[in-house]
Amino acid sequence: MTRSLVLAAAQLGPIQKAEGREVAVGRMVRLMEKAHRMGAEVVVFPELALTTFFPRWYEEDIANADHWYETALPSNETAPLFEAARKYGIAFHLGYAEKTPDGHRYNTAVFVSPGGEIMLKYRKVHLPGHKDYDPIRKVQHLEKRYFEVGDLGFPVVRAPVAGHEVNVGMMICNDRRWPESWRVMGLQQVELVMLGYNTPSLNMDNRGFEAHHLRVFHSHLSIQAGCYQNACFAVATAKAGTEDGHELFGHSIIVNPQGEIMAQATSWGDELIVAEADLGMCELGRTTIFNFAKHRRPEAYGRITAQVGSEPPPAWNAARAAE
Repeated sequence: MTRSLVLAAAQLGPIQKAEGREVAVGRMVRLMEKAHRMGAEVVVFPELALTTFFPRWYEEDIANADHWYETALPSNETAPLFEAARKYGIAFHLGYAEKTPDGHRYNTAVFVSPGGEIMLKYRKVHLPGHKDYDPIRKVQHLEKRYFEVGDLGFPVVRAPVAGHEVNVGMMICNDRRWPESWRVMGLQQVELVMLGYNTPSLNMDNRGFEAHHLRVFHSHLSIQAGCYQNACFAVATAKAGTEDGHELFGHSIIVNPQGEIMAQATSWGDELIVAEADLGMCELGRTTIFNFAKHRRPEAYGRITAQVGSEPPPAWNAARAAE
């Protein structure tokens, strides 16, 4: 029997700093309605989908940023999104800022069943940017200030989705650039990776130049390679457009296990893209070139987990080379 899912990336246009959660949630509910009309069974929203990308704003006292975080899901503000999922029978992925009861702060995503049950939670591991105010930067990127490194690893769960059992996993934004993120899930036979991102069109570090077109290329390259090398589908959903005066590049995509882009957003606003995924496509890579049981050599990879920073190699030595 064919295991098929209709996947949707629900790209969001900018969410301005002055806008409340009810504005973002209202827009997401409308995208859920459209997803239903288009036959989607899974909808993926972006990273930090309920608010502006607040790590661009510096607060000396982090408590002053508490209003950006969610302490419970669903809340009064997010309840309409859960109600829409129940009404239309759609599972969804939501990225948000989480503050736990004991005061920990994470950049988090959840995968929610149409019945409102959280089937999987993920907390972002690869936090980019910096912790303290950086006067060199035109725009701050303070994820290391506002979030802790995720403590859940890269879990995969076999979840009931639209009448199928599907191996689902999640990552967030910068995680997509790290092949380790994909491989840990690939080793759990992940079939569907959901990820949201808020990526600036310009690298604001001001320590070098990165062309605008390369920003998009590098994002797509990372996702396509991750899907190909781990034989999975991915729905990568962006926030796009000019948010609080700062441009986010969008270009949401749905990718298959061959690394091909099946659908891509073309606007800088709220946009829904849809593709049908035959999960059987995951088997080819998993049983041939990326048959891990046959071909992986973990005894040769120790440096990957034993070392953090890069180190220079030893100098060439003729005597050693002759041994």
